[in-house]
Amino acid sequence: MDRYAKAGVNLKLAHRVKARLPQLLRRAARPEVVGNVGAFGGLFRASFPGFRDPVLVASMDGVGTKLRVAVEMNRHDTVGQDLVNHCCNDIAVMGAEPLFFLDYIGTGKLEKRVFDAVIAGLAGACAEAGVALLGGETAQMPGLYAPGDYDLVGTIIGVVDRNRILDGSEVKPGDVVIGLASTGLHTNGFSLAREILFKRLKLRVTSRLRELGGLPIGDLLLAVHRNYHPLLSRLRKKRIVIHAAAHITGGGFDENIPRALPSRCAIRIRRCAWETPPLFGFLQRQGGISENEMYRVFNMGIGMTIIAPRVSAGPIRQAAARLKIESFEIGRVVLGRPSVVFE
Repeated sequence: MDRYAKAGVNLKLAHRVKARLPQLLRRAARPEVVGNVGAFGGLFRASFPGFRDPVLVASMDGVGTKLRVAVEMNRHDTVGQDLVNHCCNDIAVMGAEPLFFLDYIGTGKLEKRVFDAVIAGLAGACAEAGVALLGGETAQMPGLYAPGDYDLVGTIIGVVDRNRILDGSEVKPGDVVIGLASTGLHTNGFSLAREILFKRLKLRVTSRLRELGGLPIGDLLLAVHRNYHPLLSRLRKKRIVIHAAAHITGGGFDENIPRALPSRCAIRIRRCAWETPPLFGFLQRQGGISENEMYRVFNMGIGMTIIAPRVSAGPIRQAAARLKIESFEIGRVVLGRPSVVFE
């Protein structure tokens, strides 16, 4: 064994693991991709047929402490999907079509089985979304991560016509707010959820609670972050008018929805407009969390909101139903400073 391997960085193993990347990534490609995986940089042809004034949109995010649950469950096939879907949503609310994705995996010691599962999740989600997995970086950093731990970060690039950017400028009083159902916690609030479930209640990822459907807690927490891009893309193609959209992630309702509002508009949301999934109520009761904090930390069963003229509400909800996404009319736009008021 060479000295670098003894220090904790196994270059031979990294080479063997990465040798399978072209096979894993083959399905996550687009016609605009130039060259093969493995060069110093990924190549993507800047050709955008059908776009009159194309503007590139970029976003970067991570999976957060949901990774801790994946490690404890010894299940790594979902977090890559979470990351891709989260990033797709972040640019979809700008009206963008996702083009390509880059990932970063940092770990103390590279484990082939974990690496393969994460990359398979990334590639599968990219293929489903029509996004090219263009490349990435895998860093072995012994001493920086605890044994078995790793970090996962992604960057996505998309494109939108300048005159079709969703910037919220068209939002006006009288518009309705449509809420799209989440699949669970998605990728936010896990530090608080883990503190309640595993520290306060002393549960394990394998614990089953009847009031939460009898599934292992770990399975509930690892439910894959839903990708809403296919719905927003369908609405765009069908010329169904929407004025803004917000991805309900870190900061919950209070921080994310106002980002999609002009200076003289506020949102009034009816909490009774949808049934909050049991997991959120359980966390609130067991953690002694105020309702206001719950809506600041968690998505509460609504993973994305769409603001649109009332005439668009029916077509939006019909399109969501065709994609098997439950939707609710949860509020309206009123005069006021950009904020969310619950009623």
